[in-house]
Amino acid sequence: MRIAMLVPGLAPHDAVSNDTLGMTRALRAQGHEVALFAPHARGVDEPVHAPAEAESFLRSPDDVVVYHYCVGWDFAQALFERTRARRVLRYHNITPPEFFSEWSDGYVAACAEGRGQIDVYARLGCELYLGCSPYNLEDFLARGIPPERCAVLPPFHEVEQLRGLAPDARRLPKGEPLLLMVGRLAPNKAHVDLIDTLAALRAMGAPSAHLLSAGKLDPNLSRYGEALHERIHVRDVEEAVTLMQDASGAELRAAFERADAMLMLSRHEGFCVPLIEAMALGTPIVARATSAIPWTLGDAGLLFDTADPHTIAAAVLRVQRDAELREHLRAAGRARYAAVFAPAVLERGLADAMTKVARR
Repeated sequence: MRIAMLVPGLAPHDAVSNDTLGMTRALRAQGHEVALFAPHARGVDEPVHAPAEAESFLRSPDDVVVYHYCVGWDFAQALFERTRARRVLRYHNITPPEFFSEWSDGYVAACAEGRGQIDVYARLGCELYLGCSPYNLEDFLARGIPPERCAVLPPFHEVEQLRGLAPDARRLPKGEPLLLMVGRLAPNKAHVDLIDTLAALRAMGAPSAHLLSAGKLDPNLSRYGEALHERIHVRDVEEAVTLMQDASGAELRAAFERADAMLMLSRHEGFCVPLIEAMALGTPIVARATSAIPWTLGDAGLLFDTADPHTIAAAVLRVQRDAELREHLRAAGRARYAAVFAPAVLERGLADAMTKVARR
């Protein structure tokens, strides 16, 4: 099969880029001819072609174009509208614009534009809608796409590379319990709820509790960053919060190993790769049951319908103090990773999904 892999951009350690490159390698190993097309790419050890060259690559109606849909992109929409090739829409989800309404007009416009194209792709009747989670596919099932044209495939990732790194704990904070959050600083990630939980935890008998947040802040969300620092000040936890925007892979490896709990209180996730990193590395997880998080986590963590800080703090204390529960969560996480998210499992899932395309 001849496959054009189309993505809005490629960069190191980016979740969509990791999935794109992982799919490309897996499809080639399965005997397909695959070429990458993106308007820009950096740090990628792979030939990347201009998007305009994709149409000349797609020579036959039996060829396939896979588009990694994660932003609004008029070129990809137009290509899907006119190509004779079979179309696979790899949907990573787009954050609803309302999460950014207080913080960035640019983000609101970009997210609204991106989500506005969902209706277009639904009307096109692509040969396959390939969601990273069942939650993502709801956007298309609700628009009348038949279930037989849909499939779930978790994203390819760099977890195995992370597992292979030697931990570097030199910059990690020493507080206990240590709470870990991995993810960019953005309103939908609910870092404010993490700060409130930390304050509650310190008031409930853990005065040395510390929060380590590993993730970058986009300068376009500077107002959100200011609000987060203000919340840290109001809760009087300046000395108990470490915002690490430049964490290396080795430092992340050490953080997962050192943390007493991974806290994921995000309000919107299309999948959430940090959860599977925590599972693979045996970090107990406490999470809010929103969007794709319940499916990604399965039974491998403690899930709550609320982000009430005292409820979450009590759960963290239980994980820290109950050795049996802690070991159960670690074992459940490793088992779920091996059964659902390990590279060999993803490769088989991708092969199965592509058989649906070949039959159409």
